[in-house]
This record gives sequence, structure tokens and C-alpha cells, in this order.
Amino acid sequence: MHGAGSCHPTAATPPRHLGRERTFHRLADNGPVNDLDSFAALLTDEGRALLDSLRDHDPAKELATATRLRRDHPAELVSAALGQARLRQRAVAKFGAEDAYRMYFTPGGVEMATRATVAAYRAERFAALGVRSLADLCCGIGGDALALARAGIRVLAVDRDPLTCAVARANAAALGLSELIEVREADVTEVDTAGYDAVFLDPARRGGRGRTFDPEAYSPPLSWAVTAARTARHAAVKIAPGIPHEAVPAEAEAEWISDGGDVKEAVLWFGTGPGSVRATLLPGGTSLRTADPLPDPQPGPVGRYLYEPDGAVIRAHLVAEVAAELDGRLIDPTIAYVTADELRPTPYATAYEITDVMPFNLKKLKALLREREVGILTVKKRGSAVEPEELRRKVKPQGRNSATVFLTRVAGAPTVLIGAPAQSRP
Repeated sequence: MHGAGSCHPTAATPPRHLGRERTFHRLADNGPVNDLDSFAALLTDEGRALLDSLRDHDPAKELATATRLRRDHPAELVSAALGQARLRQRAVAKFGAEDAYRMYFTPGGVEMATRATVAAYRAERFAALGVRSLADLCCGIGGDALALARAGIRVLAVDRDPLTCAVARANAAALGLSELIEVREADVTEVDTAGYDAVFLDPARRGGRGRTFDPEAYSPPLSWAVTAARTARHAAVKIAPGIPHEAVPAEAEAEWISDGGDVKEAVLWFGTGPGSVRATLLPGGTSLRTADPLPDPQPGPVGRYLYEPDGAVIRAHLVAEVAAELDGRLIDPTIAYVTADELRPTPYATAYEITDVMPFNLKKLKALLREREVGILTVKKRGSAVEPEELRRKVKPQGRNSATVFLTRVAGAPTVLIGAPAQSRP
């Protein structure tokens, strides 16, 4: 997610949520940068050297580190550098160590920035569409802009917050991409995007009370972002993965993206495939796409194999397509587990070989696991009120063997399936 801003408004409706609230917390008086002067100090030779020395900084020893550093550096610079060092460490998970330790962040920027693998994938899609210039509205710290520039696309990155813009400029410079990225501090409602091949919009989905689930409570509202997207030859609007399918505009392609099995985001694409849905699995980039989804398959008895579809497949409502590929069936009309009698490789689901199917009974399950000396227990649930950690505490697994337990429903009845992974993803 990006920084403050609002997309192109209609003439009759004034902009809503033009800025984003940011809250900054301090630890031992060493808080993250929250003003331009403090941030500018980090860009000096002294600031950069101080940050480099803090690469392996242990936050648990921050007070002692701050005391030592303040003997040789201004207190405000030490505070800003320690705060930035913590943010860089957090950012490694999203950007990788090589980039994260060269980049700059705000607390909100780390939290809301697009994961680098996802941003790179999206940039490649834009490049494949022939996009050579793009307006990145509500650009935040520049995560998407960096990926787009690396794909050879010239980017106008717009954000309304001065500090966020300064951070985005610093990131473009740090990664050697300044020639391709123009960062403009402006209200995005006033930016003319007519000269660009494409538009990318990332409405804020967080407010003062946390994450926002109502698309019309985005900043700007989804309806506004869609209006802006329709003005471009190609466009993409980043949205929450839980968006109802009925909220997707008819002319858009809706794509759900997972990375390492975790659903990260959904995107509405304009100018690609009206009415189609797509599930994309990273890091491989394998996509399952259709404009005419299949009806749900009929449920049936649990076979030898159970397939757990990737979260992106489930969110995209493409479980039926996976079931058809596997010649499988559902175990229950309301549960996204596919079962089949034969093992077939697929990138869209993880396969398990099932050894036991039994009605849910804690006492019998505990006895069976003890008998089989199961000490390494993986618990998965879908359609069950029992929490995995609660089950683990009660069965107290002990032994040298491993097993996977599924707490679910079969034909409407609470059921336990026991098995083990049958394959690795291709």
C-alpha cells in the first residue's frame, strides 16, 4: 500500500481522505524519522555512515547503543538513525537484505509497501502490455515505482505527504533509478495522467482505527479509483484480497496474488481481460485464469488424496477449475478441499495422502496419535470451530513420527482427516 493521496475526483464530489494519518512510536527516545529535517540528516555523509554501522544493530541493546553513539554524534541524528535501522531490519522480509539496507522507510511505509516480489511481477505484466510510462498515484515510499523502473518503465510517482516524497526520492537515488522516477509532491486529484501509457492506483486501506474493509471507505474510495483507471489505456488498482466478487467492475480483470502460499493482495486490471478472474502464485508466477468459471463440482466421499488449494485460487473462486484438472470432487459443498483417488501434480494445490477418516472425537484422536507415536503434528482447519493450537494442547503429541490432521466437515458432519504430504509443489 502506498502513502497519502486521493485519485482523480469527479467534478461534483469533493475529495475524501486526502491525507493519511500517521502515528509514530518511540523506543528509548529513538523514534523513527517524522520530519524532513531529521530525514535530511540521514542523507548526509555522517548519517549514511551511522546507518551503515547499525546494519547488525540489536534492538534489545538500543539504550546502550544510543548512549555510546551520542558521545560522537548529535542526539537527534542518533535517534533518527536507530529508528531507521529498526525499520530497515523489518523491511528485509519485504525487500530483501540487499535493497532494504540501502533504502529508507517510514513506519507506515514499511507496513503498507508492496512486497518486492509482488511489485516485480506486476511491473513485468505492465511491461508485457507495452507500457513504457506510468503514473503511480499514491506512491508511498516508492516500492512499486522501483520495480516498475527496474522493468524499464518511466514512472511519475505522486504522493501528497512531503516526508513520504522525500523518502521515495531517496530510495530512487539509493537504487540508482532516479533517471526513470520522477517523484512529485501533489494531490493526485490534480495530476494530469493523459501523457502516460498506464496508471497504477493503490488506495489507502487503513485509517485511524486500523484496516478498512469497505471498498468505499478506501482513501480514495474504490469507485473513484476505478473512474481514474478507466481514463487510461491500461491500469491497475490494488485492492484488499477479501473484496466481494460482486464489487468488481464488469470491465475489469480481477487477479488474486499469493506469495509463498500467503495471499498478499488483489488487483483490478483494466484493458486486459474484461470479466475474467485470475489466481497467480509467486514466486513462480504460475497463473490460473478464466473468463467463464466452472460451477462447483459435486461433493463426494474422501478419496486417497486431499488437495488444499492455494489461497489465491480460493479467493478467485477457481477451486472448481482445480478440481476439474485433478478429476476430483469436494468433500463438502461449503469446504474448499478437493479430494481425488489418484495423485496428480498441480501448482495450484498441495496434495496429502489420507490414511484415516473419522468423525471428530478428541479422545479417539488422541489415542490414535499416541498409538502411532506422532510427535510432530501439523493441524489444519477449514469449517471447524476447533482451533489448531487448542487441539495440540489437548492431544499433547509425543513420539518420533509426524502427521497432518485436518479439522473439517465431510457431507456436513465434523470430521478428522489424518495424512501426510504427498508431493512438493512443482
